[in-house]
Amino acid sequence: MKRITSSVAFLALTLFVAASCSSGKKSSNDPGKRSRTTGAAYAKKEGEGFQVADFKGQPAGPNMVFIEGGRFVMGTLEEDVTYARDNIDRTVTVGSFYMDETEISNLDYLEYLYAISKDSTREFYASALPDTTVWANEMSFNDQYVDQYLRYPGFRSYPVVGVSWVQANDYCKWRSAVVNNEMQAKYGDKGGKKGLSFGKKKKKGEAEVADAAPKVTGRVPIETGINLPDFRLPTEAEWEYAAKATIGTQTVDENYDNRIYPWDGSSMRRSKGKARGEMQANYKRGRGDYAGVAGRLNDKYQITAPVYEYFPNDFGLYQMAGNVNEWVYDLYRPNSYRDFNDLNPIRRSDYQDEEKNYDSKNNNSLIDNKVRVYKGGSWNDVAYWLSPGTRRFLDQDSATATIGFRCAMISVGEPGKRKL
Repeated sequence: MKRITSSVAFLALTLFVAASCSSGKKSSNDPGKRSRTTGAAYAKKEGEGFQVADFKGQPAGPNMVFIEGGRFVMGTLEEDVTYARDNIDRTVTVGSFYMDETEISNLDYLEYLYAISKDSTREFYASALPDTTVWANEMSFNDQYVDQYLRYPGFRSYPVVGVSWVQANDYCKWRSAVVNNEMQAKYGDKGGKKGLSFGKKKKKGEAEVADAAPKVTGRVPIETGINLPDFRLPTEAEWEYAAKATIGTQTVDENYDNRIYPWDGSSMRRSKGKARGEMQANYKRGRGDYAGVAGRLNDKYQITAPVYEYFPNDFGLYQMAGNVNEWVYDLYRPNSYRDFNDLNPIRRSDYQDEEKNYDSKNNNSLIDNKVRVYKGGSWNDVAYWLSPGTRRFLDQDSATATIGFRCAMISVGEPGKRKL
């Protein structure tokens, strides 16, 4: 009897070990039902042991397009007509990420303003309002844009402008909070405290204090895979990589053509197909020429154009040249091309190129620790600035009628196929 019992126990142990060893290759999206190294079963319910959440990969956030990372030549390809020499070409590698397929529109921003008007201080709401006076000009009749551009329904799908770098960052924080709250409601535990908080609430007898850091309350653990990474402004390298979209120029192996613009060739018009001859972007063709002649308009729009106008590039991104310039995360320095790391380059601060080197306090330079890069060209720019390698800068608290933004997000682990 002992011999039979021992045989059964040995057989059970053998089967357990065999099952553990022959379970095949595991992945982040398919870790199996048992531990790969101990053979122990993962718990099905919380509190019963080590639990592994079901995960199908990071979903693409709303309006987001997956950008597969890789190597590219970052920098100016055209003649440096400004003699700035601040973006000399060099090879870098950018990791995969997600980016908005369009610029943030007036409607998108009005949704943000509505939300924070309900759940923030008056000061914070006032600080988030776009500067509509960016359209005002004593020598130009732009009154209709000053009064109507942001809120009139006919401009809903046009890109928001008059937004500073700081305001764009605050929008990203709010969007992160709202989207993750939606993720929690859709995929997470229905119980527990959930909600959003966008500013410190006024207590009786106290003055209101603005809080520019929206938060999610009751946020679920990161191990669940339910929360998305934060929305943010793209780095300069990410933006330039996404704009050039050289994935569409590959020939054999790793060979590809570097692009002057987000499309093939040096022409501003489509060179083939049914749309041959049509403009590729919204820009200023020459002095006083914003749209062409009535009846034969070239780019069709005297100021901005709807965010889905023109053809997307090979990553599926719209308006990566023209329409409005776009804020990127990076602090501006003319020598960043020399200081950058060649893997996921970014300039977060004045590290290795300190503010004191420029003496902005004595008005000997415009460069300090508050100037940020913007790229892409606009409806008011000539074709030169539509090249992704060109770069300009502006104070992070300033806004113009030619600068908008779009958001980006890191890609974490294996990409998923879910879409929100």
